[in-house]
Amino acid sequence: MPVRKQPRSISRELALLSIAQVSTNPSKLEEEDLNSLVLAAVRTLIVEVQDILENASAEIKRGDERLLESETRSSNLNSAKAMVSDAMELTKTAINRLGIAVELPEFIQLTSQTDVREYAIEIISTVCQHRQQIETQIETVLVAWQLNRLPKIDRDILRIAVAEMLFLDVPVKVAINEAVELAKRYSDEEGYRFINGVLRRVSDRLKQEAIQN
Repeated sequence: MPVRKQPRSISRELALLSIAQVSTNPSKLEEEDLNSLVLAAVRTLIVEVQDILENASAEIKRGDERLLESETRSSNLNSAKAMVSDAMELTKTAINRLGIAVELPEFIQLTSQTDVREYAIEIISTVCQHRQQIETQIETVLVAWQLNRLPKIDRDILRIAVAEMLFLDVPVKVAINEAVELAKRYSDEEGYRFINGVLRRVSDRLKQEAIQN
């Protein structure tokens, strides 16, 4: 992970990794609590990498078996190709997660900065305290989707971005760009494109509301 010049970029990533672990009153979240949240988030990432690698390995094995069978049964060829393709995608995701894991020591060191932790806590508290308003804004612009059916990481990225737009005085363009960068690291290509589209629709809606008021 390149050293970021903007502490708030680190804060957003810290908040993303920690927010799913929050079980206490967010208004009383302190630095000691954040340490525990980050540790839990790191452990979650490690387990996820292991699961993805196991799934990729299984897909490659099944695909290989189908390829061998396809020599005598042509109907299995397309199925084998699909399995190998799925395995490659899973492997790509696993490699991405492994890259994040390798960078974790540096990331944790960067999160020791006071301003980084303060803004991360502010993000987490804001998302938790205004969850209903934030989710309403997101759900209003979703097309043929329900928020609770999105991958959890995508939901949290959207919540953080909308929280910044509505309550933390972050310029809309900055909030969107930062969310897309997080999605590129923790989601996939389809995920970050989807998040970009949703947040741009939220932005357009907020502009319309501002004009009307």
